[in-house]
Amino acid sequence: MDLDNLAPPRRARRRWRRAAAVTLPVALVGTFAAVAAPQAFANPTCGGFEYNVVSTWGGGFQANVTLTGGSAGLNGWDLEWQFPAGTSVSSAWNVDWSQSGATFKGGDVGWNGTVASGQKKEVFGFIGSGSATAPTGVKVNGETCGSVTPVEPELEVSRANVVVDAGATASIDVGFSAATRAAATVTTTRTSGSTAISVASGGSLNFAAGETNTKPVTFSAGANAAPGDSATFTVSAPGFAPLPVVVTIADLGEVTQNEERFLTMYDQLAGADSPYLHETGVPYHSVEELIVEAPDYGHETTSEALSYQMWLEAAYGQVTGDWSGYNQAWDTAETYAIPDLNPTNYNPSSPASYAPESDDVTDYPTQLDFNAPVGDDPLAAELRSTYGSNQVYGMHWILDVDNAYGFGECGDGTTEPAYMNTFQRGSQESTWETVAHPSCETFDYGGPNGFLPLFVGDSQYSQQERYTDAPDADARAIQVAWMAQKWATEQGAQSQIAGSLDNASKMGDFLRYAFADKYFKQIAGDCIGIGTCPDGVGKSSLHYLISWYYSWGAGMNGDWSFRIGGSGIHQGYQNLMAAYALSEGGLQPNSPTGASDWGKSLDAQLDFLEWLQVPAGSQGAGAIAGGATNNWGGNYGSPTTTAEHNGLYYDEQPVWHDPPSNRWFGFQVWGMDRVAQYCYETDDARACDMLDKWVAWALSESDISATDYSVPNDLEWNGEPGAGLSATVLNMSKDPGVAGAFAKILSYHAAATGDTASQTAASNLLDALWTLNDGIGVTQTEARADYCRFGDEVYIPPGFTGTMPNGDVLENGVTFIETRSFMKEFEGWDQVQAYIDGGCSGPAPEFDYHRYWHQVEVATAFQTYATLFE
Repeated sequence: MDLDNLAPPRRARRRWRRAAAVTLPVALVGTFAAVAAPQAFANPTCGGFEYNVVSTWGGGFQANVTLTGGSAGLNGWDLEWQFPAGTSVSSAWNVDWSQSGATFKGGDVGWNGTVASGQKKEVFGFIGSGSATAPTGVKVNGETCGSVTPVEPELEVSRANVVVDAGATASIDVGFSAATRAAATVTTTRTSGSTAISVASGGSLNFAAGETNTKPVTFSAGANAAPGDSATFTVSAPGFAPLPVVVTIADLGEVTQNEERFLTMYDQLAGADSPYLHETGVPYHSVEELIVEAPDYGHETTSEALSYQMWLEAAYGQVTGDWSGYNQAWDTAETYAIPDLNPTNYNPSSPASYAPESDDVTDYPTQLDFNAPVGDDPLAAELRSTYGSNQVYGMHWILDVDNAYGFGECGDGTTEPAYMNTFQRGSQESTWETVAHPSCETFDYGGPNGFLPLFVGDSQYSQQERYTDAPDADARAIQVAWMAQKWATEQGAQSQIAGSLDNASKMGDFLRYAFADKYFKQIAGDCIGIGTCPDGVGKSSLHYLISWYYSWGAGMNGDWSFRIGGSGIHQGYQNLMAAYALSEGGLQPNSPTGASDWGKSLDAQLDFLEWLQVPAGSQGAGAIAGGATNNWGGNYGSPTTTAEHNGLYYDEQPVWHDPPSNRWFGFQVWGMDRVAQYCYETDDARACDMLDKWVAWALSESDISATDYSVPNDLEWNGEPGAGLSATVLNMSKDPGVAGAFAKILSYHAAATGDTASQTAASNLLDALWTLNDGIGVTQTEARADYCRFGDEVYIPPGFTGTMPNGDVLENGVTFIETRSFMKEFEGWDQVQAYIDGGCSGPAPEFDYHRYWHQVEVATAFQTYATLFE
C-alpha cells in the first residue's frame, strides 16, 4: 500500500470535536478479579497462585492464572484444582490441560514453564461454563501453593437490551456471577422511559446464601405501545453494582432463532461495558491489543470498523425499530474519522506535486518533482459549489484510539483517538516494515523535520496535515445506508435517519475521487512515463472504478493543499450496491453530476468484474482475479502484462505485494457479498450470472456442516484475463469473519435463485459459527508464525535519527518492536518473546482473537438470514 503524495508540507490547527455523552446499554460482560495473596515463599518453587476472573456472562466466564516463583523459582509447572460442581473448561490457551469431573489439571507448554524467584507471570487463560466461583484444593507441582480468596460475585443479567412486541412479554434471567455469602433480594424497577412497559413478574426475587441459579424477570408491553418506545429498568441488590436494562417496543412477531443470535451478539458488541469500544464509542480493531495485521496493534481502529459499526446498528434498527444507534454511529464517524480540514487555498489545476512510488522501501525517500506535469482535478469545483467549502467528506483510514503511540492531536501528545498513518513506502512495504507517524505533522516527534524525510525528499519541509481514505469503507457505509433506508421506510421511520442518509449521499459525492488516476492522468493504454502520459482534461482521468485509496491534505500556514486519486484498483473494493444506491437507489448526491458518475461506475464495475472472473473450463472457474492500474508501479512505468481493460493494465496483486493482495480469500467474499445483494435486490442478469459461477466454485472448495466448517484461505493465480487465467486454493481457513460474509452471500444467492444447496450451506455455516461464541464473541484459535517478524528490521535511511513520543529511537537498523516497545506490555508478549528467543523454530504462539469486523460480519449474517428466510 502506498499512501504518499505530498505536495510541500504544512497546516492550520484543527479544533478537536468530541461527541456528546451517550448512554448505551450495558453489556453482558462484567469485569472483576479474585486474587490470592502469595505465601511468602513457603513453597520453595511456587510462591503464589492467583485465579483471576476477567469477565462473566450468562452461563460462562473467562479467567486467567498467574503464578509467582518461590525461592527456587519454577522450572516447569503442573497444577490441579477442584472446580465447583457443574463448572467446566470449554477452551484454554497456553496450557496442556484436561478435566475429569470437577478435577482440572494443567501443565506448561514449554515457553511459559519458567517463573523466576519472585517473578509474577500470567501463565494461561481459559473460557469456562458454569459458576465462576474460585476453585479449591489448588496444588502446583504436587504442593499447596497459596490460598485462593473467594471470588466476589457480581449481579448479572442475561440480556441488557430487550425487544418486545406491543401487547406481548419478554424475559431475561437475573442472578449472580458466583455464590453469594449471604441472602440477597434483587429488585427490578423502571427508572425512565415509556410507562407502557412494565415488570410483569420477577420484580422482587429472593436468593439464598450460596445460591447460583438464575431467575426470570418478565417485562410486559401494553397493546397500544408504539414501536420505538423504550424504557430503562434498573436491576439492583444491596451491596452490588446495579445494572440497567433497556426494553424497546418493536413489531417483531415471534423472535426467530437467528434474530435471537443477532441480539445476543449485539449485546456483546454495543453495550456500555463492551470490550470492543473505547469510551468515546469508537470501536477497536480487536479486543486484544497484541495483534499485527493492517493495523499494527489491536486498539487502533480503521474506517472499515466504523463502517461495520454502522452495519451493526442498521441491522439492530431493522430487528427492533430503534434507529438511535445507527444515527450515533454516523455521529461517531463524523466526530472522530472525518477530518474537519478546510483549506482556503486549493487549486484544481495543480492538485498535487508528483512523488514516484517504488517497489523497494530502501528507495525511500523518493524525490518530489514540482515540475512534473499532472492533470486537472475534475471534481473540486463542483464539490465546492455544492457544499460550500474545501473540506473533503471522507473517513481517514486509521486512528490510534488509545493514543498508545502518544502523538495525540496535532502534537499535543494526549488526545485520543488520534489520527495517524503507517503505510507510505510503496507496494512492497508490509505492516512489519512501516514506521507509525502522525497524520498531523508538527515536527514534535521524529527528527527535525518530523517523519517526512522517511517518505519524500524535499529541499524545505513544512508542517502539514494529510489524510488517506480507504474507499471500500466509505462504500460500505453507503451500502449500509441503502439498507437502512429500505428497512426504515418499511417501518415508516425513514424520517428518523434522514440526516444520516444525507451524510451517506454526501460521502458518495466525494468518494468519486476513488475513480481518479493518482495524478489525474488520462485513462489510456499508453500511460507510460509521468512526462508523456497525457494529462487529464475534464473527466478523462476517471476510470469510474473504486481504487485502493485517495488522499488529501494541506500546509499548516494555508498557502497550499493537495488531492490525489489512487494507483491501483482491487476487485475486492468494488461495490455494486454503493453505485446503485448513489445512481438510482434514493441516495443520489446533491452535485449536478454525482448520480450520473455513479451510474457510469455501476456499468464499469460490472464490466471490470466480468473481465476478472476466471472463465469456465479453467482451474478455479468463477473466482475473481486481482485488478488493474493506470499507473504501473506507482511511477507510470512499463507494464509487464499484455492484458488490458478500457485502458487499464491487469495487475494480479494491486497495490499491496507482501503478501500478494489478492491471495486472501477474504477479498473474494467481501467483493462478492455486494454482487450477491445487488443480484437479489435488482435481479440484474449480469450480476446474477457472475454470482452463480462464483458460488459454485466457492462451495466446491469448502467443507461446511452444522458443527464445523473450512473455507479457502490462500489462493494462487496464474495467467491473466484472456490468456489462461486460473486460480488454485493453496490452503484452508476457519476465519469467522470470512465465514460470516460467505454465509451472507449464500443467503442472498438462495433467496435470489431458490437454490436449496446455498440455503442449506448458509444455515449450516451459521449454526457452526454460533458454537464459536465464547461469551465475548466468535473466535477461532490462530497460530501466528508471522510473529517472528516482530524482530524484522524497519528500514530507516542512513543519516536519519529521530525518536518516537515514548523515546524509542528511530535509526538505521532498528526492528519493528524497537520502534513500538510499548507492545511488550501487552498481554501475550511473553509468548511471542519466547517464540523469538527460540529462533522461531518451535510451535508458533496461539491466540484467540476477537476482531470487531469478524463479530459484525457474523452478527449481521444471522440478521440477514433471518430477514430473508425467517
